[in-house]
Parts: sequence; structure tokens; C-alpha cells
Amino acid sequence: MLIIGSHVSFNKDTQLLGSLNLALSYGENAFMFYTGAPQNSVRFPVQDSLTIEALEKMKETNIDYHNVIVHAPYIINLASTDKEKYKFAINFLQIELDRVRSLGIKYIVLHPGSHVGAGIEVGIRQIVNALNQLFFDKDNKVTILLETMAGKGTEVGSKLEELKEIIERVTDKSRIGVCLDTCHLNDAGYDMTEFEDFLDNFDKVIGLDYIHCIHINDSKNIIEAHKDRHENIGFGSLGFDNLCKIIYSERLTNIPKILETPYIDNIYPPYKEEITMIKNKKFDKEIKKKITG
Repeated sequence: MLIIGSHVSFNKDTQLLGSLNLALSYGENAFMFYTGAPQNSVRFPVQDSLTIEALEKMKETNIDYHNVIVHAPYIINLASTDKEKYKFAINFLQIELDRVRSLGIKYIVLHPGSHVGAGIEVGIRQIVNALNQLFFDKDNKVTILLETMAGKGTEVGSKLEELKEIIERVTDKSRIGVCLDTCHLNDAGYDMTEFEDFLDNFDKVIGLDYIHCIHINDSKNIIEAHKDRHENIGFGSLGFDNLCKIIYSERLTNIPKILETPYIDNIYPPYKEEITMIKNKKFDKEIKKKITG
């Protein structure tokens, strides 16, 4: 069965129930959201009543709760060597992990961080130390999924070997995994036109069992551009047919695929139409015009 969804909103008044309803309106059976704004630390309390109502509706609509993903805010940088920023990152991620646990969700996607000139090895050391501190909390079983990055600036995680080193050095490997991002992988220099070969390599370096989520995005950039600019499905350098091969890879059948493609004209969410194209396995080059009317 195809497990596919998109990034959806999570607001104060409707919370998880509102996110679910939005995902259902797009024809999704999976979805991802931030528990608050990704650019700041302002958070509102999670309402258990809305969570319970959403869980009941998921049962009615046959959505597996394991296919619901949270994305950690961008302002968390576990690779920082600045003492105050590092302390903030760890403390804020702990708050996020507690919120994810209160929602009953298993996975949170995290950008590994940026070393800001200190070097890859220092950045990896900082990330490992932070994760090991967070993993001391044995009551929280939320799994952190390290996202593959494009290699923009001083990002850690654009090479599989960097993610491998982090995973090898964390104390609790049951709470660590990987989220692939097709745009990021392309921009980092991995050939997404040979995705099965990439999976062979991933299996050798890290292991396919660590993959728990895939962000499906086309890219505005050529391979190895290190720019991280998402494009709508079929309109970028990866192309519709190639992305469909990735989405329908038999080796990743049970992994949720999440669209993070840009809004059309910065106004119109394209997810319902893009998911329809993917389900039909047929590209519609006029889709943007149809969405905007």
C-alpha cells in the first residue's frame, strides 16, 4: 500500500485533529507537522481531548499512527559550539520530545545541525553528546530521525558517512534513525536517477532498517549544487517519473513518504493535486495553472 502525505499545519485551536482533517482533505494516509512555529520557541499546551479525538478518527479512517511524523524546529542546532546556544538546543529539543510523546507519536525528524566553522568532526561530537544527554530519559521512547542534508554552508549530515558516525556513537540506537530527503540528496551529490544503487550504498554504510521516513521533493538545482531549494513534483531536476520510481520502490513500501513541496504562488497548497498525480502515476504539466484557477 502506498503510504503518502504532506506537511500540514498544527494550530492552537484544533491541534492534531485539525492536522488530521487537513491531511484527509488532501487524500493522505500519512502526514507531518511542527508542534509550533519552526522559527521560535513559543509553544502552546497540547490538549489531550483533541489528541484523543484525532486518534479515534484515525482508527475510523484507517490511518496508522506510526505514519504520523513531527518535524523539529529549525532553530535547534545540536552541532553548535556556543555554550548558550548549545544549552538552548538541548533543552528545547527535550521540550519537543516531551510534546511528541504527549501526542503519542513515535518519530521526530531533526536537522543534525551546523558546525558554523568549527569543523565536521567537532560538529558530530557536539551532536552525539547532545543526543546521548537526551537519551538518558528512559521514559521517553520517541525516535529521532536525522535528516539527510544538502550540504549548504556548514551543515552536518550531507554525507552518509557523517550520519553513520553519529549513529554508531549514540548510546541508545533504538531511538535513532534516518529521514531521507530527495531534494537534499540530489543537492548533496547523490544520483537520484539511480535510486536502487543509492539504497544499496545506504544499506552498506548505515543499514536500510534505519530509514523511517522519506521527504519527497523535486529540486530546483542540478546535482551537487548544495543549495536546498525544493520544487514541485515533476518541475525540477529529478523529474516526475524518477520520483515515482523512488516513491514506489519495493524496498521502502512500508515507509511514509511526505511531500514538502512549495505552495503555488506562495498561496495555494499543491498536495492534493500532487498526490493524485502520484497515485495515477501520470504527470500533469498544467497542474500549477489548474491549482491557481
